[in-house]
Amino acid sequence: MIQELIVTTQNAAGIPHLAPMGVHVHNDEIHILPFKPSTTLANLLETQTAVLNYCDDVRIFAGCLTGRRDWNLNGLVLEGALAHSEVELVRIEDDETRPTLVCRILNTVNHAPFMGFNRAQYSVLEAAILVSRLKMLPLEKIDSDCAYLKIGLEKTAGERELEAWGWLMDAIETFKKENSK
Repeated sequence: MIQELIVTTQNAAGIPHLAPMGVHVHNDEIHILPFKPSTTLANLLETQTAVLNYCDDVRIFAGCLTGRRDWNLNGLVLEGALAHSEVELVRIEDDETRPTLVCRILNTVNHAPFMGFNRAQYSVLEAAILVSRLKMLPLEKIDSDCAYLKIGLEKTAGERELEAWGWLMDAIETFKKENSK
C-alpha cells in the first residue's frame, strides 16, 4: 500500500526539509523511495530519521512542489498534521535512480480525526503527483489527466483546494513556457 503524506527530514545542522511523497507500507516497515539526488535522501542518510506527517490540507502537497515550503513545524512535526509517525532508517536497498530506505516506526501520535477526502482533495493530490513528474511524463498525458481531475475539483472544491490547484496549474504552465524555447 502507498500512503501519500509529507515527509520531514533535517540535516545535521538541524535545517528541516518537507517533501510530499508516497511511502510504501509493508507490514511493519515503511519504504521511502526518494529520487537521486534529493534533499530527503541526503538528510535521511545523514541523520537516519524522518517524520511522516499525515495531513488533509492539500495546499501543503501542492505548496511543497511549487516552492511554497514555509509551513509551520513543531520540531519535524507539521503543524496541522492529523497524525505523525517518527521513523528511523534500518537498511538501504540501493538503486541508481530511487534507493529504497527501509524504516521502522518508533512512535505514532494522533492529533485530530481524519474526516476523509473529497474529490477536490483527491484531484489536487493526483495533480501534485503529475507536477512532480513533469520531466518524466508527456505533456499530453499531464494535460489530459488534469482535464479529467478538474471535473471533481469543480464539483467539490473549497478555498484550500482551489488555491492548491492554482499553484499546480501555474507550475505546469511555467514548465511548458520554459521548455518550449
